[in-house]
Amino acid sequence: MVAFAHLRRLAPLLIAGALSGCIAGPSGNAHVPQPAKAVELPRYLGLWHEFARYDMAFEKGCEGVTARYALRPDGKIDVTNTCHAGAPDGPVKVAKGKATPVAGSNGAKLKVSFFGPALFANYWVLDRADDYSWAIVGEGSGRFLWILTREAQPSPARREELVQRVRALGYDTAMLRFTRQAPP
Repeated sequence: MVAFAHLRRLAPLLIAGALSGCIAGPSGNAHVPQPAKAVELPRYLGLWHEFARYDMAFEKGCEGVTARYALRPDGKIDVTNTCHAGAPDGPVKVAKGKATPVAGSNGAKLKVSFFGPALFANYWVLDRADDYSWAIVGEGSGRFLWILTREAQPSPARREELVQRVRALGYDTAMLRFTRQAPP
């Protein structure tokens, strides 16, 4: 009975490990840097458009991807990710989760869960614009990477700037998958 109770306590960790192995791709950065700047969460909240990402199973075929962050009364953050299957105007798929700021991270690190209270993933705002018009998000393994912008269609100059910033952080930019967004 003690062994069963021990396994039951370990189950969430085993499931998280199995899930991360199934949904994570190869590492695009063997030396992920720590977040460069503090994040004022009230300024980070709101709607973000996915400009590019490292492709992974749970976002396969997603276009027109957005993420909306909203403060909850308990201080946590509601996360609503929207994907349009196959095309920017394709059928909508929505994933809802919650995020908790990591103590001592100046708001730049969150724990995010879409699978319940025991399965949290790291979410690091590695870099961001001073005016919060873009953000580069990853985590410690280098397998996950998102480039987010406030505008659905960043200018060509902004696109190039963001790819160069990702490269400067040590990421393999050849692994980027650029997300198609609906025209404004």
